[in-house]
Amino acid sequence: MSSKTGKDRFQATAHAAEIVREYGPFAGVDNVHGITHDGQRVWAATGARLIAFDPASGEPTRTLDRACDAGTAFDGTYLYQIAEERIDKIDPVTGKVVASIPTPGHGYDSGLAWAEGSLWVGQYRDRRIHQIDPATGAVIRTIESNRFVTGVTWVDGELWHGTWEAEQSEIRRIDPESGAVLERLEMPHGIGVSGLESDGADLFYCGGGSSGKVRAVRRPKSAGS
Repeated sequence: MSSKTGKDRFQATAHAAEIVREYGPFAGVDNVHGITHDGQRVWAATGARLIAFDPASGEPTRTLDRACDAGTAFDGTYLYQIAEERIDKIDPVTGKVVASIPTPGHGYDSGLAWAEGSLWVGQYRDRRIHQIDPATGAVIRTIESNRFVTGVTWVDGELWHGTWEAEQSEIRRIDPESGAVLERLEMPHGIGVSGLESDGADLFYCGGGSSGKVRAVRRPKSAGS
């Protein structure tokens, strides 16, 4: 059989992640949790405030006072933000919460991404990613991992997620059907990945947890791309 089964499906050759830029730490920010990109700005969830910054200059351009202790996503119009046991749908223009749904992990959730009309929610210690209905929070399907799952992102039909255990972090590309690991980018020892988002092109933006930083990592050209 050519398909991977069991432990083999989590094996893939690891390559060193190429960090091309660091942003921050930002004033008054002790932790960076979720990360998203709205096509122009990077948004960082910092606990009590969402901070948007210009990735070219690194300068903050917007702040929204909203609870934001885990993943962040953007659907082209609205921001989605994990806040303890709920996901808030936020109008980025007004900063108002227009709807909320329960999180699948009941407060033990990590990354968040928008793709294919669904939200994708990382479960840190459960080592899972759930695809959920953005209107109700109902779980549509679940993908298993073998590492703690932090940030989650989709780009060009590829599903990537961050891992962070002890002092080791990776950015992994996985098969969205089987969960098999297809590619691994190893971060330098001691540098963690909390939130994760693609810019839709050749960069990932990675939350740096308690460093208070956001790091841009080169997205490798995948086989067949």
